[in-house]
Amino acid sequence: MDTRVSLQPAYVLHTRPFQNTSLLIDFFTTDYGRLRAIAKGARSAKSKYRSLLQLFQPLLISYSGRGEVKTVASIESSHGAIHLQADRLFSGLYINELLTRLLHFHVEHHELFNNYQEVLVGLQGKLSIELVLRKFELNLLAGLGYAINLESDCCQHEPLDAKCMYKFIPDVGFDPITSPPGQSEALNLFSGTDLIALREFNLENEDTAKSAKRLLRLALNAHLGEKPLNSRKLFVTTS
Repeated sequence: MDTRVSLQPAYVLHTRPFQNTSLLIDFFTTDYGRLRAIAKGARSAKSKYRSLLQLFQPLLISYSGRGEVKTVASIESSHGAIHLQADRLFSGLYINELLTRLLHFHVEHHELFNNYQEVLVGLQGKLSIELVLRKFELNLLAGLGYAINLESDCCQHEPLDAKCMYKFIPDVGFDPITSPPGQSEALNLFSGTDLIALREFNLENEDTAKSAKRLLRLALNAHLGEKPLNSRKLFVTTS
């Protein structure tokens, strides 16, 4: 059966050339999650879509099609575009790449769509980039069914203790350390103080912010696989 959807709120996640003048586009939509569609003639100089098919531009798209790849019927601007620069632009590209890599097609993520809009507004403002990204990464993992439990450990289910050290096991949780860890385990070790601070979104301390970044990278890498994220290469400094 031919599917026809009208005026679906959406953002462009990724585009690539298709045939002579068209674009193959990955959209993030409010009701259908990640969606792939062909915008015919979108690369033509006369295309009315060229100025609209930009990253971080709120859109209303209409499309149709029987298969997994749809065909764009119309595109309208919903609101003014979000303008990001420097590291905030790189952060937006990073968020888009995460969604492109981790979301399955045609799976609704309404709450995550709202989180995405919030992160774009946060990046456009003066909020800490680290705080904005960590919040979104936690929401993304939760939306995919891999939420990180920052309340209790995964063994005795006791509340996280600021005085304890924990070994992080992706998709399992935090295992309290009762004996000196091996050197190979250092990357997966986190203090209870830092975990509680992340839970409270208090990342003002530089070491705590780095610990939170390391934790979320471990959690996400468990699902991203071995292929590195291209957007991470854009940042001047890494940790």
